[in-house]
Amino acid sequence: MAKQEFLLTGTGGQGLILAAIMLAEAGINADQNVAQSQSYGPEARGGASRAEVIIGNDTIHYPKVEKPDFVLTLSQEAYKKYGLHLNEEAILIVDNSQVTEVKPRSINFYSLPITKTARTQFGSEQSANVVALGVVASLSGKIPYEKVIQAVQQRAPKGTEERNIKALELGWQMGMEAGKVMSSGGINKLGLD
Repeated sequence: MAKQEFLLTGTGGQGLILAAIMLAEAGINADQNVAQSQSYGPEARGGASRAEVIIGNDTIHYPKVEKPDFVLTLSQEAYKKYGLHLNEEAILIVDNSQVTEVKPRSINFYSLPITKTARTQFGSEQSANVVALGVVASLSGKIPYEKVIQAVQQRAPKGTEERNIKALELGWQMGMEAGKVMSSGGINKLGLD
């Protein structure tokens, strides 16, 4: 697999660090080389958070994402910080219930109801990070679904495995549908009210 660089951004408390660890674990499960790192603002909850994952066949010489292939953003603040100035080749995925102001992009843009899906299916936003993981992993087209499930089972907090597998399935399906809509030349916004 050619190297893919992922940048998962949002606010502290959304679980994106755990989602990045699961994504990295899925890459390891698929016998790929992986680097994973994270950073967050001085406040644990509510501040900007950023998690990076690099996955590929080749040796990873530098463990930080320099030119992301995928940028996921689950908050307006994180979009302004990490998604606003992306080049058009990078795939931008925004949570349309959290990120409402986005600079127009002509390609590689997905506006999806990630948090809304978690809230609707589980009664809380707690599994939105795993829904997001499913979206990103399916859109990458490189990580087998079974390897991502295995990572979620390995890393999900005890007692949440079943809910998180369901969240992964929902996100994977959302990503697959978004990819089909995009490849057929359709509009890439799903689940808008």
